[in-house]
Amino acid sequence: MSSLATAAPVSFILTANRAAAKPFYAGALGLAIVAEDDFAVTFALAGGATMRLTDLPGHRAQNHTVLGWAVADIRAAVAELRTKGITFRIYDGFGQDADGIWSPPGGEAQVAWFTDPDGNVLSLTQFA
Repeated sequence: MSSLATAAPVSFILTANRAAAKPFYAGALGLAIVAEDDFAVTFALAGGATMRLTDLPGHRAQNHTVLGWAVADIRAAVAELRTKGITFRIYDGFGQDADGIWSPPGGEAQVAWFTDPDGNVLSLTQFA
């Protein structure tokens, strides 16, 4: 077994404006800041994982999910984030419900998407 199989992951999200993005992740999402330097602010995630919000001047977000969270109750998670001003994305043709929650064929999961201040796509998933 590789030592990576047991190592805590570190994810990276790029930002063109850390001053706007940092309070979103710390405040609206409630992630704890564990470190900050001239290049990034590092947030604690579950299970010992971390996420580095990394400065990249001129960064432009793409239209794909960059980070997601598995949640036990997606409706409660969506409702909680909405109270913090987060708007969930509705994609044409996906057939999402009024809360922005999509159920793929087979019903093995439910997914909802939202964006950070840079437009990076984030998601919530409730697995069956």
